[in-house]
Amino acid sequence: MGNCTLRQDNYDPTVVLSRQQFTFLYPIGKGGFGKVWKVIMKKNKEQYAMKEMLKARIISKRSVHSVMNERRLLAMIKHPFIVNMQYAFQCRENLYLVMDLMPGGDLRYHLGKNRKFSEDQTRFFVSCLFCALEYLHVNNIIHRDIKPENLVLDAKGYVRLTDFGIARVWQQENGHETSGTPGYMAPEVICRQNHTIAADYFAVGVIVYEFMLGKRPYVGKTRKDIRDAILAKQVQLKKTDMPQGWSLEALDFTNKLLQRKPQNRLGYGGPQEVKNHAWLKDVDWGRLLQKTHDSPYIPKSQDNFDANQVSNDWKDEVEKIDLKDVSTQNMFIGYFYDATLPSHKPNSSSTLPSMLNADQSVNISNLTK
Repeated sequence: MGNCTLRQDNYDPTVVLSRQQFTFLYPIGKGGFGKVWKVIMKKNKEQYAMKEMLKARIISKRSVHSVMNERRLLAMIKHPFIVNMQYAFQCRENLYLVMDLMPGGDLRYHLGKNRKFSEDQTRFFVSCLFCALEYLHVNNIIHRDIKPENLVLDAKGYVRLTDFGIARVWQQENGHETSGTPGYMAPEVICRQNHTIAADYFAVGVIVYEFMLGKRPYVGKTRKDIRDAILAKQVQLKKTDMPQGWSLEALDFTNKLLQRKPQNRLGYGGPQEVKNHAWLKDVDWGRLLQKTHDSPYIPKSQDNFDANQVSNDWKDEVEKIDLKDVSTQNMFIGYFYDATLPSHKPNSSSTLPSMLNADQSVNISNLTK
């Protein structure tokens, strides 16, 4: 596996992190760069999810900036509705990202099994997601890849947000940042325009629509097809589209999030707009944050993932990368994190100046212009 004790910036020489400090149980997921393992840290006996990412694939896919950006952002944030980073380290061949273990699986897996969700289930999922988004947005961070695959359940059925590879600290000129998942990307992002936190709320609208009807509002075989569909017609739900048991408030909520023009979209003026909508008026946000509310959807007790998908190998070709080359390894300088170190605690000097605790808020007028 190569040398797994590479020196990092901010590295404490008394602390060594390596693959050998974990017991690998079995893979529970698969991403673009490697597998996600269920592991146990030998020292504290805690279970975690570990992303093992091949450096050669990362470089071949031109994704070094993405994985390094994710580690930097995760070091800045900590929240009960986000899958938090606990450790990060590397060896010659791989990067390792150790995260909170979410045994409930992602909502794409559960949507595939259930086809749809009820209104109560959807409202609960969205409320959890909103808690994470509010925290990010008041801290000037746009996630930019909200989709069911990135919404994972804990054992109690609470949703947490994950995958910060294309998340960004907001900048006024960001029209060049067009990464995302077609079908969930806001029109302003897919059309290469400057965008704000409202882009995340468009994706929330797509998710509610999908959970309600079992399909997305804008579909196509290619990114261009989806872009053309968005530009061709403003999707709006009608009363006749609503499944039995769903409310008019849910219809209004979805339609206001799916507005193509961001200035007309619910959430453009900030998270409080979303929170104040009639569909969420009965949410007890205090109980939700304390996680004392019973979830209307409880995943089964064992791990929830598609074993066939996890076992599949990649079919694409990757470049041959010389991992012994110093300049290659220098691309990953700084890929280290240990949540137990005082210098790596969120809200320390290593974080953004505006970092807040989960129960704080700020004026985000700049973000919504």
